[in-house]
Formats: sequence, structure tokens, C-alpha cells
Amino acid sequence: MSRDVIRADPPERRPPDMVAESPRHGHRNLGLALAVISVAQLMMVLDGTVVNIALPHIQKDLGFSNESLTWVITAYTLAFGGLLLLGGRIGDVIGRRKVFTFGVALFGVASFLGGIAQNETLLLASRILQGVGAAATSPNALALITTTFPAGKERNRAMGVYAAISGAGAAIGLILGGLLTEASWRWTFFINTPIGLIVALLAIRYLGESDRQHGKFDLWGAATATLGLTALVYGLTNAAREGWGDPATVALIAGGLALIAVFLVIEARSRHALMPLRILANRTRGVSFLAMLTVGAAMFAMFYFLCLFVQNVMGYSALKTGFAFLPFSVGIIVAAQVASTLIARIDPRWIAGGGSILMATGLFGFSRLEVDSVYLTFLLPTILVMAFGMGLIWVTLTLTAVSGVANEDSGVGSAVFNTVQQIGGAVGLALLGSISTNAIRDKFTELGPGLAQATQASPDQAQQLQAQATAVATTHGFTTAFLVSAYIALGAAVITLIGLSVKHKELGRV
Repeated sequence: MSRDVIRADPPERRPPDMVAESPRHGHRNLGLALAVISVAQLMMVLDGTVVNIALPHIQKDLGFSNESLTWVITAYTLAFGGLLLLGGRIGDVIGRRKVFTFGVALFGVASFLGGIAQNETLLLASRILQGVGAAATSPNALALITTTFPAGKERNRAMGVYAAISGAGAAIGLILGGLLTEASWRWTFFINTPIGLIVALLAIRYLGESDRQHGKFDLWGAATATLGLTALVYGLTNAAREGWGDPATVALIAGGLALIAVFLVIEARSRHALMPLRILANRTRGVSFLAMLTVGAAMFAMFYFLCLFVQNVMGYSALKTGFAFLPFSVGIIVAAQVASTLIARIDPRWIAGGGSILMATGLFGFSRLEVDSVYLTFLLPTILVMAFGMGLIWVTLTLTAVSGVANEDSGVGSAVFNTVQQIGGAVGLALLGSISTNAIRDKFTELGPGLAQATQASPDQAQQLQAQATAVATTHGFTTAFLVSAYIALGAAVITLIGLSVKHKELGRV
């Protein structure tokens, strides 16, 4: 999904002609400029689906445990979501092309480090750096369209291409991730390096620079938010190893929540807040952000667990897994078109609430998966139900999240919406990962007597029984997580049905 430009300065300090910025750049090839921005955006969108497909191979090669494997996704998401607002702010102040170029180059270098990683530590460090690069790139990519393209036909065309790339990126990533992983999971990282460095060089030549704005960086806000979220997620992950009553688990979760509270206090008092609390004051926007926070938690977990299940339990290859998920992208696209049509006739609460119920239905369906479940008769219909529900939610909440936002806050409103989605995904995956790991462990304990008897069988029989027990325990853990995700999605339905009071006729002027 596309990420909008973040407007950082308070209204009273903005130049009156900010929207029509004049590039301080000479002759430009607009076609190449659009290609540079689009490729950078495609890299950011591809990363999630490509790495998800590669997870089983990463786990096998680098020896990740079930609980630590979630950090391959979470490390990137935390850095990305935690620094997204700061990335846009820095671009506003020192120049969006500079920050965009730095971000793309860093993403490429970090991807190379991920590709050569020989242990968990280096891979996770590279994922954090990738997240930092994405946080610098994404919020400035769309802003550069305004900086580089003159208003009118050229800019509208560029916006259309950008939106198409963002929407199609997930589908492309599924197939590309499968193809690259078939060769080696390392290529899912390596491919970004030459592309990122070439895009960075071309950006310097073909993208116009934005006018600098006066202001300061809310570094304390960024630090407390990122550290608080990291402590919270680490505490939730630690619960998988040590239990929910472990002193370290409790201290990390409490410390994380305390730092997040400090972040809110800082934002309330700062003249240069990353997340002005006035954005949250409107009921429609506040409810939209809360709903997307819960939807993100369920959505990220669904992709994570289902990719592992399809490959580790059903035995699909990486490429076959990519094709198996293609209907998901199709379902979202179809539902998005339906939602765009319905939004002019039906109040948002019914569209988003109905979508959340469909999403919960799909997740409940996944919680009924068994070791011998068949793709065509069970998994495919459930994927389509889930996808259609998400498409209805995404379009509707995107509109309500920016409904009635003042012009000076339109960028930050969109950025907060994208941020809460990433943060919800990170926290949700950590929580559901711990729940799944504990359920797998409990199932192995339950199967223990049978496995003990298996040691008396022949080596081949013992290996077969062990593999079957692993599949049963893994399926139990994943389906437990899916069931909890279904309740989270139902929570999003309640939030939207009760909280979204805006009428369809009022959208755009609330």
C-alpha cells in the first residue's frame, strides 16, 4: 500500500505555497524519475511477501527456534514502523531527495548483509537496518512525485503508476519470492543490493529536491516510541521461552508500556511532534487508527503462520507457495473495487465492520486446518474469504483515517495510519508467536509417551513417527494462533461497528 508524504511542521510555520514546491533541479527526464520512484516503492512492498516465503529455509539454514523466527519479520517492522514518522520529518527539514537516496542505498547495503548472514544476530541486524532504510525511503517517495512532476497530467499519471505498483507489489513478491527461494533464500536479499544502489545513483540525477522547511527533529519522541515498542515486543516473545509470569517478561512488558506512555506525554508537549495528538482527537480518525492496529495484528500473523504451514506441513515448494497465495492478492483487489463503489452509498461502519467479520470468519477457518487439509477444497476458499474481508477494511479505513484532516495534517494523518498498521503487526506477531510456541510445546508434551515408544521401532519408523508428531504439534500451535487472531478480528469489527459514526455522505468534509 502506498505511503503518503509526512508534513512535519506546525501550520503556523508552513510556507503558504508548500503544495506547489519548485524543484531546485535542472533538466529532468520525467519517465526515468517515475521509474526510480516506482522501483524504490516496489522494493519496499516486495520485502514483506518475499521474506515470508523464505522463512522456512532461513529457519533451517541459520537454526532459528520457533519463537526467535518471528524476529525476522518483527525486527524489520519495528524499525520501519517506529521510525516512519521521523523519516518523513527529516525529509521535510533537510530535503526529501537526500533522505530518499540515503534510505534506498541503506536498504541495498543492509540487504547484502542479510544475504551473507551466517547466524541469527547478523541477519536480525540487517533486518533492522533494512527497516531504517525503508523508514527513510517510503514517506519521501510519494512526496518526491509532487517535487519532481508538475501539477496536472504528468503528476496524475505518476500518482496512478505509483498506486498500481504499490497494489501489485504483493502479488509480484509472492512469485518472485518463490523463484528466488528455489535458488537460495539468500537471493531474496541479494537482489535488492544492485537495484538499491542503482536507484540511489539515478535519484541524485533525475529527482528534484524539495525546499527545506524550518523545524526540529523530535528525537526523544522517536527514541521513546521505538524503545518502548521493542521492549514490549521482546517481552511478549520472551513469554514463549520463560512463561508469562517470568519476572523478565513482566518487567519488559511493563517497561515498554511505560515508555509508550512517556512518548505520548512528549508528543502532547512538543511543538514539533512526530504524531500531533490533534490527529487522534477526532473520533472517526481515532477509531480508524485503533481498528487498523488490531487488523494489522491479525493480518501479519496470518501471513506468517500460513506461509510456514503451507511449506512445512503441506510440503509445498517455495514457488508453489507463491502461486498458492496469488488468489489472496486477487481477492483484495476485487474487494477494494467493491468497497470503492459501496462507500458512496453505505456508511463506512457497515463496510469495515462487515469486512472485519469476513476476516474473522477466514481466520476461524484457518483455525480448523488439519495436517491433511486440501488446498482446493479448504485452504483456497478460506483465503478468498479472508482476502475479500481485508480489501473491504483497507479501503474504508484508509478513507476514514484521513477524513476531515486539515490540509497541513493530511500527510501526517496518512503516515500515522501506516505506522499503526506496522506496529499492530509487530506486537500482534510477537503475542501470537508466543501463544503458538507454547501450544506446540504443550502438544509435544502430550505426544511424549507415543514418541518414547517410537524409539524402540526401526530407524525409518521412528523418523516417520517423529515427523508426523512434529506436523501435528505445529498444526496445533498454528491453529491456536489463528483462533486468537479470529477473536482479534472480531474486536476490530466491534470497534468499527460501534465507533465509526461518520456517514457516507459526510466523508471528505467531516
